Parts: sequence; C-alpha cells; structure tokens
Amino acid sequence: MRQTSVGDCSLSGLHRKADIEVSEVEVKETPADVVKMASSKSKLSLREDLTCVICFELFKDPVMLDCMHHFCRTCITSYWRTVRSPVSCPQCRKQFPSKRVHTNYLVAGLVEKVRASSSSRSVKYLEKQLKDCLESQRSVKDGYATMIRGDREKMDKTIKIGAELQSRVHSDFQALHNFLQAEEENMMEELRREQEEMLLGLERHLEALQVAMRDVEQNINTLRQTASSVQQSVLVELPELNSRPPLQELHINITAFRSKRIAPLQYTIWRKMFQHLKPGPAPLIFDEDTAHPSLQLSRNKTQVVEGDNMTIYTSNAKRFLQCVNILATEGFQSGSHYWEVDVSNNRKWDLGVALESANRQARVKLCPENGYWTLRLRNGNQYSVGTQPWTPLTVMTSPSRIGVFLDCEESTVSFYNADNMELLYFFFNGPRQKAFPFFSPCLSERGQKAQAICILHFPAQCPMQF
Repeated sequence: MRQTSVGDCSLSGLHRKADIEVSEVEVKETPADVVKMASSKSKLSLREDLTCVICFELFKDPVMLDCMHHFCRTCITSYWRTVRSPVSCPQCRKQFPSKRVHTNYLVAGLVEKVRASSSSRSVKYLEKQLKDCLESQRSVKDGYATMIRGDREKMDKTIKIGAELQSRVHSDFQALHNFLQAEEENMMEELRREQEEMLLGLERHLEALQVAMRDVEQNINTLRQTASSVQQSVLVELPELNSRPPLQELHINITAFRSKRIAPLQYTIWRKMFQHLKPGPAPLIFDEDTAHPSLQLSRNKTQVVEGDNMTIYTSNAKRFLQCVNILATEGFQSGSHYWEVDVSNNRKWDLGVALESANRQARVKLCPENGYWTLRLRNGNQYSVGTQPWTPLTVMTSPSRIGVFLDCEESTVSFYNADNMELLYFFFNGPRQKAFPFFSPCLSERGQKAQAICILHFPAQCPMQF
C-alpha cells in the first residue's frame, strides 16, 4: 500500500479528489452506469485512502500521527500496547517519544460521506438526481433541436420569399422598362418621320427653286441679247421667255418642331405611365349610400367633410348610422389595389379597409376582429393601428397623403406615407372576403372647423367642389 503524503490529507487535496469523482460520475450516459463507475472509482482511490492499514476497514474515529499517517484510534492504541517503548508508526516505522495522536475531523467527515454513499438509499437518490438531470439536459437538447429546425425552415422560407420578391421586382421593373422602351422607340420613330417629311419638303422646294433659278437666268441672258440687238438698231421682237408659276416661300415651323420635342417629356411619359401601372392609384369615389347622415360630399364625390347639419337620408343596411364613416363605391375581392387620400389639413381621421359584411349599424371598434383594418390619427400627431388593443405608431414626419395597398391574393393590407412611400404598418391577416376602401373624417373638435379628406386622382388631383 502506497504512503499517504501531507498533500493527500490536506483540505484542498481531499476536495479535489471528491470533485474528480463527481465530474467522472456526471459525464456518463445512464444513471446505473454512473453509479457503477462512481463506486468502482471510489474503491480504487478515495476508499483506499480512507482505509486503515491495521484493520483494513474504513477509519473509525480516525487520528493522525506526527508523521501524517492515519489510523483508527482503537487500532493504533491496541497496536502500541503490543510493542515496547519507544512507540512507532506501523506504516513508516518512525518512532515517537510519546503516544500523542491528533483527531482529524476532515478525514472523519469524508469517511462518513463514503459510508453514506455506499447505502442503497443514497444510490437510489443519486440515480434519481442523475435521471432528472439527464431528462433536463435532453429537454434542453430537444428545445435547441426544435429551434435549429425552426431557424432552418425560416432560412428556407426566407430564401424562397426572397427569390419570389426578386422575380416580382424584376417583372415590375421589366414592365416599366418595356413600356419606356416602346415609348422611346415610338417617339424616336415619330421624330424621324417628321424630320424626314420636313427635309423631303425642303429638298423638293429647293429643287424647284433651282429649276426656277435656271429658267430665270436663261430669261436674263435672252433679254440681254435682245437688248444688245436693240442698241444696234436691229429690228427685233420681244423674245419668248420661260414662264413658270412663281414659287412661294416654303413655310416650315422649325420652332414648333423643336418645342414639340423639348416639352416636359418625362412628365408627359409619367402621365401616360399611370395607365400601365399595376396597380396604379385607383380613381375611387365615395359611395353616397353608405355615408353617415352628417357627412357632406363634393359634387365629384372625391371629397367628404362633416356638415353643419344632418341631411335627409334613406334608410338602408349599407349606411353607417353610429359613426361618421363612409365607403368607396368599388369593392375588391381579387387582385391588388392601391389608392391615396389627402389628409394634409386634418388633425384626426380613420382610413383603411372594411369587409362588405362588417356591421355598419352599431358602434364597434375598428379592428380585424370586427372586419376593419385601419390606421388612425388623433390630436394631429398621435398615430395608431386598429388592433386589440390599439398599437401606437411612431411617425417622425406627419404625412400629407396616406397610401393604402390591398393585396387580395396575399390577404394583406399596408399603409404608406405617400409623400415618400415609407411603410407605416402592415397587416398580414387581411380580408379574405370582398372588402371596400374605408374612410372617416371623424367628428371635429368643439370650436374647430371641419376639414375634408380627399381621394386623390392621378395624375391630376381633385379640386375642392362642395
């Protein structure tokens, strides 16, 4: 048996041994295997260090001699009774002048722990702890595996959506490129044709002038010769001259030709482009049959404002009666659609989309659960989205125009600051049934003049017509 050094009996040394045993137990895969391995390691290391070399059992009331070796108190006492003085260590044979021993409480505590760990109850408790720990780690592993699968699915979906968006962006720009290219080719062809016609006319007029010039020169020569004969008193007659209808100056307005082509070309094409935008700003008008009785429409039905008095109205299921709301005449259930509303003079409004089936007779919150997808303004600078509860929005610059985009195929509703096309909010759970553009100028505050909201028609905007 090896000798026990001072370091082996120190507090840090014994704790390191215990830590080693615990770490070795924790890395095993099953509780049964861990217990077996821990027991085996204990017998080979820590249990050996805590065994008395006299009785070959775990220390009972361990004591330490001056040589730092440990024995059971009864074992060393009994041993010294059998030997003559001076007494010595049974292990290293070092002699001592007296039978003095030192109680080692640390070793005694470790012995008790080793004894306790050898009981079946302790083993079962350790098994349970290890099982619980193993299940906890497996649960964490399963959670990580789920997140990994989720991230990979999101990556695949992001790649797929990115490819779809790239294709859509390319298609939209290609349509614009094709339109612009066709317009450029048509305009260049028209320009060449007009230029060729002008040049051809000038060329023919120039040729006619040159022929007329030759005739005139011949006439001049003939007249000179005749005049010379007259001076010589030779009787002559007036010669016959080349006679053609006189040519007039060719009037070609080069200034008009030039000004026609240096007009605001980009703006002209921009106006024509609106007919080809998909979607382009829809030229909506308000549906008078849905208007709250206190609302007043312009003559062209593109503007609405709160009136001073309620108008006489016909009762129908389409009309809003509790709130100052109104719909557009045209509803949508397929395709994608975009429209813009001028709100530059308003301190409060509600805009968005409403289901055809939404309740118009009762006062309800404007949220998707009730068939409304809306954005609202209050107090001139407080923006929020119609959700349960309201979702406040931070808008750095108050827009003068609001753009609303309804994609029926994707069931989404988006709101934009139409001044710079910044996205303000996006509903991903939009309407799946027929829906109508929704508007409300809201009730004006006491002492403030009611302000109209206007559906913009492009390229020209709507004038005030009340």
